[in-house]
Amino acid sequence: MKRNANEVWENCLNIIKDNIHFQSYKTWFVPIKPLKLENDVLTIQVPSQFFYEWLEEHYIGLLKKTIKKELGPEGRLEYSIIMEHTYNNPSPFSIKVPTSSVNTENPEVNMPIDLNRGTSKEIPNPFVIPGLKKIKVNSQLVESYSFENFVEGDCNRLARSAGFAVSENPGKTAFNPLFIYSNVGLGKTHLAHAIGLQVKNNFPEKTVLYVSTEQFIAQFIESVRNNNQNDFVHFYQMIDVLIVDDIQFLSGKEKTQDVFFHVFNQLHQNLKQVVLTADKPPVEIKGIEPRLLSRFKWGLAADLQPPALETRIAILQKRLYNDGIEMPANVIEYLAYSINTNIRELEGALISILAQSSLNKKAITIELAKQMIDKFVKSTSREVSIDYIQKIVCDYFNLPLDVINSKTRKREIVQARQLSMYFAKKHTKASLANIGTHCGKKDHATVLHACRTVNNLIDTDKQFRIYVEELDKKIKM
Repeated sequence: MKRNANEVWENCLNIIKDNIHFQSYKTWFVPIKPLKLENDVLTIQVPSQFFYEWLEEHYIGLLKKTIKKELGPEGRLEYSIIMEHTYNNPSPFSIKVPTSSVNTENPEVNMPIDLNRGTSKEIPNPFVIPGLKKIKVNSQLVESYSFENFVEGDCNRLARSAGFAVSENPGKTAFNPLFIYSNVGLGKTHLAHAIGLQVKNNFPEKTVLYVSTEQFIAQFIESVRNNNQNDFVHFYQMIDVLIVDDIQFLSGKEKTQDVFFHVFNQLHQNLKQVVLTADKPPVEIKGIEPRLLSRFKWGLAADLQPPALETRIAILQKRLYNDGIEMPANVIEYLAYSINTNIRELEGALISILAQSSLNKKAITIELAKQMIDKFVKSTSREVSIDYIQKIVCDYFNLPLDVINSKTRKREIVQARQLSMYFAKKHTKASLANIGTHCGKKDHATVLHACRTVNNLIDTDKQFRIYVEELDKKIKM
């Protein structure tokens, strides 16, 4: 009885299905079409050169054993590959390629084959021209951006906790996608890398890729230029955890949005994890298609806020500890009080002080810190904070910082509190209620009373006026 190609291939699929993961089977074998069977040679059609090379790279042993089981020792497999159109061929065309002659020593066909075992998994790089060269997937993760080096505080606790949950069970939590957003310099990229690194630690077999949106766009443009968009899409659909930084840069890029939409859908449907970062929440991003924005909202959107004083101090201490450097506590505090809106600037100022100390062989003192930070702060147009004002006032009167928020009615402490309120109203944009909250949880009426009291003393008490003038200079330095 003469057998046909469909029958033989159907029997092969039944064997293959039992030996690989179901998702791998759907991705790599369902799209294949049997074309013909002649002289114990089965010809199958695959959708692209990339597809063919992936089969040859990962499944050749399984395919050979399956074909020989169905067709006998002389059984062979031949591919019909649908090629992208080129300059000389304006429409798609097919070429025939036999299976490779590589002698593989895979387990018997009836033994399960784990395609994800180990870390030597290779994926063709669809952006290297000419040809389809193969490279290992470089996750592009920065080792120092780990959870261990990410300082947790009230400002980032939700995002950090969600990120850690994702790394423990990628693709299987309700946080898919995980959308992390904040202003610049608050730790979005660090947290994104930390998630990827933790996934690689927990699941070495998973393929993790961090990519900036600008890099994604550039690669897509290159794939269009070289007529290999299918390879581009296949490459990204193979990633287990895809981390895309600064997704807002997709704004206005309609064709790139379209291809990212399809990549996102494929990954999400296959329970692969997607992590996105942006400088604003999804609802505020302009120039993104509604269908894509709606998918950004499927999981969890978590923001990062500017760190509180304690968190800023902890960040500096962590950085110094990792670098094996000691720094006086008062210098660390001065740094933390001086720069309060941006972690990147905070760490930049720390590096500047360390460099100045090392290059000029100077000890790290509060004086050196003030010289460096005053220049640095002016260049970044720092807005004076209430915390910083309180620090200046308490240092001036040699008082512990925590007493300013206490309930004590001692004259010197009440005066320091009133001066803090007065300078906060003068040098910040904070509301009276906000100033009161920061200064012993007082109401706005108490703040107004404090400002009137300070103004009256300036007019009537010469020594007090000197205090105010000196404090004002220190705050504006």
